[in-house]
Amino acid sequence: MDAALLAELIAFCGIETEFNDAWGKPTRVSETQQLELLKAQGFDIEDDDTVRLQLLARQLDFWQQPLQQVSVQRLGEPLQVSLQVALEQANTVIALQLTCEDGQHYTCDLTPVDGELTQVIVLDEVEYHQYLHELPWQLPAGYHQLAIAGSAQQQRLIITPGHCFQPEQFTRHKQWGIALQLYALRSERNWGIGDFTDLSHTLSYLASVGADFIGLNPIHALYPAMPESASPYSPSSRRWLNISYIDVEAMPGFANCSRTKALVEAPGFVSQISEQRSKDYVDYSGVMQLKLPAMKSLYQWFSEQKSTTAKDINKAFKQFKLQGGDSLQQLALYDALHAHLYQQNSDYWGWPNWPEQYRDPESDAVMQFSKQHSAELDFYCYLQFIAQQQLAQAQQVAKNVGMLLGLYRDLAVGVSEASTEIWSNPQLYCRQASVGAPPDPLGPAGQNWGLPPMYPYQLYKQAYQPIIDLLRANMQYAGALRIDHVMALLRLWWVPKSAATAAGGAYVYYPIMDLLGILALESQRNQAVVIGEDLGTVPDGIRELLSDYGVYSYRVFFFETAADGGYISPQHYPQQAMATLTTHDLPTLIGFWHCDDLRLGKELGLYQDEAQLKQLYAERHANKQRILDSLHGHRIGGDSVLPHDYPRSSEHLGMDKTLNYALQRHLAATPSQLLCLQLEDALEMTQPVNVPGTSSEYPNWRRKLSQSLEQWSQREDIRQLFSDISRIRKD
Repeated sequence: MDAALLAELIAFCGIETEFNDAWGKPTRVSETQQLELLKAQGFDIEDDDTVRLQLLARQLDFWQQPLQQVSVQRLGEPLQVSLQVALEQANTVIALQLTCEDGQHYTCDLTPVDGELTQVIVLDEVEYHQYLHELPWQLPAGYHQLAIAGSAQQQRLIITPGHCFQPEQFTRHKQWGIALQLYALRSERNWGIGDFTDLSHTLSYLASVGADFIGLNPIHALYPAMPESASPYSPSSRRWLNISYIDVEAMPGFANCSRTKALVEAPGFVSQISEQRSKDYVDYSGVMQLKLPAMKSLYQWFSEQKSTTAKDINKAFKQFKLQGGDSLQQLALYDALHAHLYQQNSDYWGWPNWPEQYRDPESDAVMQFSKQHSAELDFYCYLQFIAQQQLAQAQQVAKNVGMLLGLYRDLAVGVSEASTEIWSNPQLYCRQASVGAPPDPLGPAGQNWGLPPMYPYQLYKQAYQPIIDLLRANMQYAGALRIDHVMALLRLWWVPKSAATAAGGAYVYYPIMDLLGILALESQRNQAVVIGEDLGTVPDGIRELLSDYGVYSYRVFFFETAADGGYISPQHYPQQAMATLTTHDLPTLIGFWHCDDLRLGKELGLYQDEAQLKQLYAERHANKQRILDSLHGHRIGGDSVLPHDYPRSSEHLGMDKTLNYALQRHLAATPSQLLCLQLEDALEMTQPVNVPGTSSEYPNWRRKLSQSLEQWSQREDIRQLFSDISRIRKD
């Protein structure tokens, strides 16, 4: 390809050709990688003339619109509008009409040439000018609409605050909480998987020992027809909820419906529930085989009772469907159709592999299915309604028992290719590439997450509505939101499907200032603190920018090292951060100390060779000693977190409860506003939640906690640990 044309294409698509890797080494994206990424975005890289026409069409799509599709501006700054016109129209008066979010209307006339000329471009022998004008109005934060009178031209005008929400209580004391994989909760009452009622009970217990929140794994909607597709980070929809977390016994009618009662009290059913509770790993298929028939029975009861005892519920359900709109209906349609097709043929794992007539949600075949199976669609809508009610109840419990934040939710970085989000909005996503990460310490070969990325330009064309919807949905019933891979606001590592490994990708840029502004607006409106998972390959300046917007950094103990390789004192952690010892992608404390993750990685073939593994063992040995030195050397209130006579050499030292709990108390002394600890570490568990770089090799997202809620909540050692942490956080 012509070098000048390639450079123009790369710039137009926002592809970064040079970056510093996770070790700080300058790295260049090869021309072959650049071309493959352009090919993934639909460009015909084999023919320069065709590529020029493709580029021209995309450029004209932007320049032939006098008003930009969307404009994000900061509250308190001069209000501006950019006008794009052909040169011969530069002296034509344009009548603008502004409709504010509160319904107020304003008008003004502008002549493009009277503004500041900011850009000139010649396309298809036509010269286009871009002019910047200051508008005479002051607008409040919110979503407004700017239009050209007498035309269909409109612009969404978003005015945003400059800072995400922070509770006033943050100025008085520091908060702490527990990270929890909801499915992992055992209890004597659930049906083999943690549910929203378990969550409420856990919140009540943690509040009693001084905790302020529970950090949840993503609870996004997955695939009811394929329960084994269980990764919370590869969802079907990030706007809706995972129905497997519904507590069936808390659904309306459970105590009144004789049909449901007969089903769940049958000896075989009771024994199956008991069997599911006893399993060490969640049997998603087995759980759904129990839950779905019971939930269908209760939906039938609800349908029969609409005009009588369930009158209030029916009213609330109707309102829920109205508010859910097309998105809810699309999810219900997808789930119903998926169940129908998958039952016929297990090869129909998702819409890309469905019969042709079902791949378009607006096809005649899909519309016909929707009409013929309207009750099934309503059933899936009802389950979303119930899930949201139960989640809301859990957050209300947290508030009632005095928690400041209650739940913090986790927003995954994307959806799987088979998702309802892509099925219903395919133009937004690039299906010939997937999101991942370049090589870094967590993934030496790079990571490919199998999640098709959003096109930045299509996101702009849709006036950022998909992002707004995501943030609103996930900030609902939550005191905080953790954004997985928050660097996605700036750039994402795109891996073309043609690439041999994840290292064969490149970064693609997104409009970070627009996205940060929208994040701040939704955070303020929903009163939700924002935590950004800023790990991996972090470009210069991004943490500072996120900090300016009030986004809390995510600081993991194992990565917080000084220049000499030692671990920094907790007192040197930033205040605007959430500190944590480990994460769902890292081993437990005991697993780390005993090198269980390295042994497991070798068994699973994750390392390139023995030399790499040997180096990792050597680094681990050194790091264990540095941790021990840090615990002995850094004091809390003048006292060491370890007994004076505790060993000072890590050689032949196993991790016992003393060392385990000392590490947790050690980090509790951080000035970081938020502290999040893993429940697995309090329970002294060894096996990880997830092993990055694996799918079927390890039972990811299935391992349960070692003890039931009823057992561990009665343990005095755990209560003492949590009480100590509360005391340290208040000092």
